[in-house]
Amino acid sequence: MDEVRPSSGAQAHGLSPLFPPGLQAIYAECRRLYPEQANPLQVTAIVKYWLGGPDPLDYISMYRNVGCPSQDVQEHWHYVSFGLSDLYGDNRVHEFTGSDGPSGFGFELTFRLKREAGETAPPTWPAELMQGLARYVFQSENTFCSGDHVSWHSPLDNSESRIQHMLLTEDPQMQPIQTPYMFHIVGVCTEELQAAQQWNGQGILELMRGVRVAGGPWLITDMRRGETIFDIDPHLQQERVDQGIETEGSNLSGVSAKCVWDDLSRPPEDEEDSRSICIGSQPRRLSEKDTEQIRETLKKGLEFNTKATLPPISSQRQIQERPQSRKDSLESESSAAIIPHELVRTRQLESVHLKFNQESGTLLPLCLRGRLLHGRHFTYKSIHGDTAITFVSSGVEGAFATEEHPYAAHGPWLQILLTEEFVEQMLGDIQELGTRDETKLPKEYSWPEKKLKISVLPDSVFDNPLQ
Repeated sequence: MDEVRPSSGAQAHGLSPLFPPGLQAIYAECRRLYPEQANPLQVTAIVKYWLGGPDPLDYISMYRNVGCPSQDVQEHWHYVSFGLSDLYGDNRVHEFTGSDGPSGFGFELTFRLKREAGETAPPTWPAELMQGLARYVFQSENTFCSGDHVSWHSPLDNSESRIQHMLLTEDPQMQPIQTPYMFHIVGVCTEELQAAQQWNGQGILELMRGVRVAGGPWLITDMRRGETIFDIDPHLQQERVDQGIETEGSNLSGVSAKCVWDDLSRPPEDEEDSRSICIGSQPRRLSEKDTEQIRETLKKGLEFNTKATLPPISSQRQIQERPQSRKDSLESESSAAIIPHELVRTRQLESVHLKFNQESGTLLPLCLRGRLLHGRHFTYKSIHGDTAITFVSSGVEGAFATEEHPYAAHGPWLQILLTEEFVEQMLGDIQELGTRDETKLPKEYSWPEKKLKISVLPDSVFDNPLQ
């Protein structure tokens, strides 16, 4: 439970040398931006997370920002989180890493909400939204980076708004505070989220910066916005997205999904080697090193990467592009040896059947056009169990699927290698999945000569596997 109260004057004015360094750094940056707002309203966790409370963020400060008329930036409320980075430096929440490592998860969150006429106090729902994102980070131990998207599937303020998803970018005013980066939440419509998935988040954010009602230069969220950037300028904006995908491909290399795969090479009663993953059966678990490689694929899925290489299987990775997550940094060499990687046999399969729900199926054209045709890879990681499906192109290094054996499985992880010619054929056959129209389910696509079948099924099939 949270409460709203003014922040302490001691926190806002001359801070003593004993004041926790993480808190001091964030407050100092806030004072630089808002010297006249020494005691902003704060949403405060009544029971702190480190005392057993449910909310990871100790505070969310809320400031009134007058905007910048010269840049056509409107007045708005500015929210700043405290708690994803290491505020205290005493191991009460985050392991203290000193100046050499990231502070906590390495970032904090900000949000800018358009101030409505007559509003004298900031709405508090953005604080709960930020707590929700923080809970995801603490529970999953996945971190965010600039350009990431968050599929929320619900109006951010629980209204009837079209703003139902989020993109993340750098805050337009706040400067990075040593290792904590200030990642700014931007509310977006479903069509804008889909475009970010197909191209990249930064490209869509740049388009939004040029449209005042969609956010403008500082990307201010207006929950009353009824038009997407594509409604406002249909031809120009869509043309720029299509051109970006064509020339740059997509930066999305993996998603969590509802998916399963069946090995059709052997009869179902062969329990040992057939149907590695089937609905209603107990899947074998991935080894730690396979899990690590898939996790790294998903973590790097929204970065600006051009190397057509699957992340190496190594328990001592060094990730330069984004802060290492707590789980990665705490994994030991011995934990990866619980199921020795070398003892999990890679199997070549003759025929496979892939099954996706509708949301995952609509990403197949993106996977093929935005990734594989650019010599890259794309991974679906099931939200149920350890199932994973990775599509790879011929130029991807580190894959165990080859042109000679295009379907290969490592436990419940399936890799499928598709040639450019076959990708073009598939794109023609599944083009309806890339439209915004609702597809009638189930849909089935089959390529007998390639011994590949894909089904797009209702969510209920995945949510109730035994029915």
